[in-house]
Amino acid sequence: MTTTVLDRTTIVPFLADIFERRGAEDYLGEPVTMAEHMLQGAWFAERDKANDDLIAAALLHDIGHFTSEFGAYSPEDTEDRHHDDAGAAILAPFFPPVITECVRLHVAAKRYLCATDPHYHAKLSPASAHSLELQGGPMNETEVAAFEANPFFRDAVQVRRWDEAGKVAGLKTRMFRDYAPLLQGVVDRHLGSRG
Repeated sequence: MTTTVLDRTTIVPFLADIFERRGAEDYLGEPVTMAEHMLQGAWFAERDKANDDLIAAALLHDIGHFTSEFGAYSPEDTEDRHHDDAGAAILAPFFPPVITECVRLHVAAKRYLCATDPHYHAKLSPASAHSLELQGGPMNETEVAAFEANPFFRDAVQVRRWDEAGKVAGLKTRMFRDYAPLLQGVVDRHLGSRG
């Protein structure tokens, strides 16, 4: 649990510390660690020439797995259940809505893609296919319409594609520290715009 006061100057070093201390943890049966998975998401976003906000969203999409690090932000449930909502809540005081919504929607985006893209389900890893069933399976028509009503749904779908791609054993990527200036720039730009 954090005793650090999180603000615009401490949030990025705090996230870096989480990656350093807990990044080597198993990623739910995938052939990569938690840090490798999130760094691969950011790497794929960079490769696709995404903007800074979407690179940040890809990097931080699974931060909700570490909610115990944030003390009061920690949900009563386990870290793995509802990590999408928990991650968005953790990031909301510091990052713009496009990032927090991509984090919040990345699980729903998998369900959406499985309902709307006939080829997407075949791209899921065995662990991701298993969790899809636990998360409610492909969306129905009503859920698809509600998802598409979110102004950030296309961004969330793109982050989801990078999320699913980020499971490559041994892939060389940049380190979290390489993204720290980008993250700090996003935080400063967002909080500066709020006064």
